Amino acid sequence: MEEETPLYGIDKEIQARIDSKYSVEREQEARAWMEELIGEKFSSDDFAESLKDGVILCKVIGKLVPGQGKFKQSRMPFIQMENISIFLRGAEALGVPKHDLFQTIDLYEKKNMTQVIDSIFALSRYGYKAGTSPNYLGPKLADKQQSSYPKGAGNESNATFNTYQYGYTGGANQSGMSFGQRRNIAGSDPYAQYK
Repeated sequence: MEEETPLYGIDKEIQARIDSKYSVEREQEARAWMEELIGEKFSSDDFAESLKDGVILCKVIGKLVPGQGKFKQSRMPFIQMENISIFLRGAEALGVPKHDLFQTIDLYEKKNMTQVIDSIFALSRYGYKAGTSPNYLGPKLADKQQSSYPKGAGNESNATFNTYQYGYTGGANQSGMSFGQRRNIAGSDPYAQYK
């Protein structure tokens, strides 16, 4: 049995803030989506323990990105963490940005289960966009909108600014500026008037 190191100070505050963001409803939505996608129930009622070995995650990524879900079933921690990293690489191959994904340690040591669930939500959206998932969790991904302007639209917008109204500086620039030197208020030779 592993004993967790007690947290103190700022680490304790950070972990308390992370734990306060955890939502059981979102966990249940993620569980239902994954069970529907792979067609089998989780092995345990504990969400984190069911995902810890990475097998279910690899099955999910295998459904969303064919050829990416190769896994090994083992009780060895290294193999389990390797399964989780296979899932993360498959999610990146699907197009999920790195900032939406969790780190292996977040799931394996239950450090940040909120991020794990957020990653599953993001994965469902990208899977839906790719056409490999029947539904998605959370808000739908927006499609990129291309705007088109006529050729002369840029020149027409310049006519809307009145240089007198907005303060014309007369072509001011930074010539004569010196950075990293002393400021010469009295000129280069301050004692010239006494000579």
